[in-house]
Amino acid sequence: MDRLLVESLDLEGRGVAHNSDGKVAFIEGALPSEVVSATVNRRKNHWEQGTLTQIHRESSQRVTPGCPHFGLHAGACGGCKMQHLQVAAQVAVKQRVLEDSLWHLGKVRAGTVLRPIEGPAWGYRYRARLSVRFVRKKGTVLIGFHERKSSYVADMQQCPVLPVQVSALLLALRALMMSMDAAQTCPQIELACGDAVTALVLRHLEPLSAADLQRLRAFAESRPGVQWWLQPRGPETAHPLEAGAAPLDYALPEFGVRLWFKPTDFTQVNPLINRVLVARALRLLEVHRHERVIDWFCGLGNFTLPLASQAGSVLGVEGSAELVLRSRQNYESNQALSPVNQALCATEFVAKNLFEMTADGLIEVGVADKWLIDPPREGAFALIQSLVALCQHAPDPGVHSAAPGLGRWQAPKRIVYVSCNPATLARDTGLLVHKGGYRCQAIGVINMFPHTAHVESIAVFDRAQ
Repeated sequence: MDRLLVESLDLEGRGVAHNSDGKVAFIEGALPSEVVSATVNRRKNHWEQGTLTQIHRESSQRVTPGCPHFGLHAGACGGCKMQHLQVAAQVAVKQRVLEDSLWHLGKVRAGTVLRPIEGPAWGYRYRARLSVRFVRKKGTVLIGFHERKSSYVADMQQCPVLPVQVSALLLALRALMMSMDAAQTCPQIELACGDAVTALVLRHLEPLSAADLQRLRAFAESRPGVQWWLQPRGPETAHPLEAGAAPLDYALPEFGVRLWFKPTDFTQVNPLINRVLVARALRLLEVHRHERVIDWFCGLGNFTLPLASQAGSVLGVEGSAELVLRSRQNYESNQALSPVNQALCATEFVAKNLFEMTADGLIEVGVADKWLIDPPREGAFALIQSLVALCQHAPDPGVHSAAPGLGRWQAPKRIVYVSCNPATLARDTGLLVHKGGYRCQAIGVINMFPHTAHVESIAVFDRAQ
């Protein structure tokens, strides 16, 4: 490529420029405002993709990566994409991605841009899935993330985004796996850290020998707080190596609640930011003791239990009956913790397929003053569509329900939506604003995954009067 002026970053953290023919060029490793040269790796009719080869004018926001395994070269770890960009600038890029997505995909501009939620840029990743690969040519086992744009495993000796105590285990884990009879039939170690326990879930394709089980026990016994789980097949088969293993949990001290989880459960990767996020979400929701709140996609109760410390009543809704059961168990365990937590409000949990939600399903669930929505990457399209359908046919104060005993249904007056995908948030926002009679009062970015291009965000919607 000719010398190119980099204009912005795309959703994958690549520099975006235009060549002399006006064609869009995506450049790995380039930053906005830089003038660079690049090698073209792929060409299409309207765009081309390349890798940075030389910087002629460097961005003032470029920094030295904090990890020796980061880079564009062959063998570089693909776990992070933005370590070469100053952290505050990473957040600014994500904020721009969020605002641009909201406008270009949803045709909405928020009334207020919230201050970003930020935290430590290193040692934050309390969950990770590490590949394990026996490399015959090297005569060793590699454990880590995949190389950039490759199925090979990076030769990682440390990982600064993992907690320090976990990063320090990487070389010891390599030595352990190399010593095992099952060195070639264990493809993955999933790690999950609670407040006091680090669980290592070993995926094994064949039954482990007695000698291997003893090697795992010896590894854990010499490292306080570390426990092994074994996973012979899918995630549902994961179980602790030792009976009576200490449970994993984390606290949300601002609300006096604690959540218990399995290492294969979905929990937020970054508990430091999660605590701030939960507090911000509840402040934005402005919950009062006389109000009923619905927590859609409630998971294990990350938002439901804090809501129960502030609302009049709470309903947690999730698609899995097992998750609903375990959410209820978390609620009951918190009720039993101390007299303070006995003040948690009446809280129920129900299982519903939220990707097939209908207007009748919403009427069934009943009226709530406020909603909190925290969907996966697919967003909450069916839920929002159902809400919009009722709003269009039922201007305030509500709609008569055809179902006996349900009375009149009303739309929630405020919705707080926590998103992990700007595109689906923008799509759902467009529906709420243009067809549902809501205003997008505020949006803000959450830097849940520093050094990656992942954009987490939060939005607030109020029902127009």
